[in-house]
Order: sequence, then structure tokens, then C-alpha cells
Amino acid sequence: MVEKQGLILVNTGNGKGKTTAALGLAMRAWGQGLKVLVVQFIKGNWKYGELEAAKRMGPDFVIRQMGEGFVRGCTESERHSHEQAAAEALQAAKTELAAGKWDMIILDEINYAIKFGLVPVEEVLSLLEAKPVHLHVVLTGRDVHPQIVEQADLVTEMKEIKHHHKKGIKAQKGIEF
Repeated sequence: MVEKQGLILVNTGNGKGKTTAALGLAMRAWGQGLKVLVVQFIKGNWKYGELEAAKRMGPDFVIRQMGEGFVRGCTESERHSHEQAAAEALQAAKTELAAGKWDMIILDEINYAIKFGLVPVEEVLSLLEAKPVHLHVVLTGRDVHPQIVEQADLVTEMKEIKHHHKKGIKAQKGIEF
């Protein structure tokens, strides 16, 4: 019999597929009867295929888009909105982590939120230290902080070798969204 041990997993790197891999893992978990929550730190009011899939999967697979979109190149007032949204996403993650009703929580693009100074790495480290023993936590986004790597059980780096955008091919329905 396998003893349940919640893991801290990280998907990072400059290649495509960090969130997609996390969602594949979430789908596997859901298929095994686990309850999954995805908290998105950057993505906001965009329409993604995974949102429709989550609706169909029911209350045991929930995606919360809490971000304000792209951070790079924003104005000072826009930055304040990003900071506020990220703080709310982090608080939601803390609340849900403490509630104990989920088996897996994905903190989508939290590595970006840390990198761009929207959330302090110390608060994320505290959140990870406070996780219940059974809970799996997945963190995604480029440029993972070294202290997150140190605390993680598994770190996977996606490496771009070739990308269709470089040939001028736009984002494709079902691939990028």
C-alpha cells in the first residue's frame, strides 16, 4: 500500500507547456478521485479551453482566474492592479490550503508573480511550509526562485528547442488557448 505524501512540484523553463503539464497532472489526479483547485496568478479574463473543460468536470476541478494579464510593460497604475490581484490570489491560495478540502492546488504562473515582485517569495515559502501533509502543490512559470527549487520535491524545466511563433504562426485554438 502506498502512503499518501503530498508533494511540491515545479514546472519552469523557457519552453511551452508548463501550465499544460500541470493541467495534465490535475486531470490525472481528478481521474483518480482527487479534488483539484487551480489558482491563476497572471491569467485574467481570457477564454481558454481548459476553463470549459473544468466546468464540465464539476466542483472537484476548479480553475480560478485571478490575474490581470501580462505584467511586462504595464503602467504604474496597472502595476498596482496586478499587485492587488496577485495578493488576492495568494490569500485565496492560503485560505484554500488551510481549508483542507483539496488534494491538489496548482499555483499557476506564481513564479512570474514572484519574479515581477507581485508577491514576496517569503510568503510563498511560508505557504509551502504550511501545506497539509497530504496536499500536492504545483507551481508554474518561468524563472523559478532558487528557494522554491530548494523546497520542492520535483522540478521540471521545459526547454524551448523550436517554436511555431518564430515562423510567424499565431496562437492556435486548442494549443495555446
